[in-house]
Amino acid sequence: MEMSLLGSQQAPLIATYDQKNGGVKTDIIMTNYKSDKNDVPVPLANGSTVPLVEIPSKDEESGEYNPFEHRKLAHPTSDADTLIHLLKGSLGSGILAMPLAFANAGLAFGLVATFLIGAICTYCVHILVKSAHTLCMRRRVPALGFAEVAEAAFLSGPQYLHQWSPFAKSMINLFLVIDLIGCCCVYIVFVSKNVKQVVEVYTETDVDLRIYMVALLPLLIVVNLIRNLKYLSPLSMVANLLIGAGMCITFYYIFQDLPSPSSRDLIVDVTKWPMFFGTAIFALEGIGVVMSLENNMKTPTHFIGCPGILNTGMSVVVFLYASVGFFGYLKYGPDTKGSISLNLEKTEILAQCVKIMIAVAIFFTYSLQFYVPMEIIWKNLKHHFGARRLLVEYIVRIQLVVITVVIAVAIPNLGGFISLVGAVCLSTLGLIFPAVIDLVTFYEDPGMGRYNWRLWKNVLLIGFGAIGFITGSYVSILEIISGESS
Repeated sequence: MEMSLLGSQQAPLIATYDQKNGGVKTDIIMTNYKSDKNDVPVPLANGSTVPLVEIPSKDEESGEYNPFEHRKLAHPTSDADTLIHLLKGSLGSGILAMPLAFANAGLAFGLVATFLIGAICTYCVHILVKSAHTLCMRRRVPALGFAEVAEAAFLSGPQYLHQWSPFAKSMINLFLVIDLIGCCCVYIVFVSKNVKQVVEVYTETDVDLRIYMVALLPLLIVVNLIRNLKYLSPLSMVANLLIGAGMCITFYYIFQDLPSPSSRDLIVDVTKWPMFFGTAIFALEGIGVVMSLENNMKTPTHFIGCPGILNTGMSVVVFLYASVGFFGYLKYGPDTKGSISLNLEKTEILAQCVKIMIAVAIFFTYSLQFYVPMEIIWKNLKHHFGARRLLVEYIVRIQLVVITVVIAVAIPNLGGFISLVGAVCLSTLGLIFPAVIDLVTFYEDPGMGRYNWRLWKNVLLIGFGAIGFITGSYVSILEIISGESS
């Protein structure tokens, strides 16, 4: 179903599904105003800030709409900038958990499976971006966010799916919130464990890990009362420098007296594989930032393709993750912990400095991860409040930070927590949803292809994601329970 933009000068019209009457109706659900920066109309629907193009002329309508020509960006990013942002968005604390992933797979199987999962995740990003480009041309809009791509796909699919378009958008936003809140909880556990290990060495105390988590709460609240992303940028720079330096020193320790690969399991029991899947996909999946990066590119056609920004960036990411996982497990074997930094020598000052550096970096990264779910939640709440909107926003921020600390206190098992977040959220966002969007977008035009190859391909992706979701969640929960009981 194509979106109609015929209407008055004040507001365009868009075709949408009428859930009460059971049919399609035309209603004004987007109102325009002129942006002070670039005079591009901006839709005020469901909190979206995706720019809309002005109503095309008849001459434009006679030809194919090119969304890239209608993007008006005040500060578009170059290919190099986009590549750096992609690497920064994908290289997070997950890289420190890769040795544990290999411990649940084995050296040989872990290496092969990491590259396989990396290839599948990259392909899923490809089909998501390609679907977004196609839907932008059909809807005659210059850009769409992840959730809006899902909504537009269901409106473009078979008639009986139109009524599910709001649900599809809500599900994407819900899992994005759960995913990023889960990452924030993982970060709290991560920071607390590293700080605890350092403090215990120099004070000879043994304080419960949960005390460290609660002690972080006031600092987290203060930092996360910052509402403007611009003021968080310096924190991001500091975090990147600390992570980079910490990883270099970590490799220095890893490569000292490496044992022979024959001393480690090449492949472990199949019952441990779901833990590997959850941890690996948590580390590899950066799909939450993909659409934002592509929408802000100066030359978005360079994002996918060969070699393309996406292929180049993900190749670097997968290689680094596989290297850290392989050599980290080779070094520490069955003693590998949820974060490789926790395996470093407790008696060496340099190793202790690494733990503090990485802990500070992840603490700052918490604020950047917290920003996105807070924005999604607040966009759906702020219209309920009037003059006290600012006060209420601060209250919501504080409550959300408290919730993440409470969850972290309840689940202090770092390895199980990381695997659970990866299995639940990122298998859906990174594998299942892109496959569903691709299937629905091209269901009628151009169809399923010869021998229904598109159908079978997406069914396999959905099935792979579903198996990872179910088995990964089950094994991760058992790991968390067993860790608590021990």
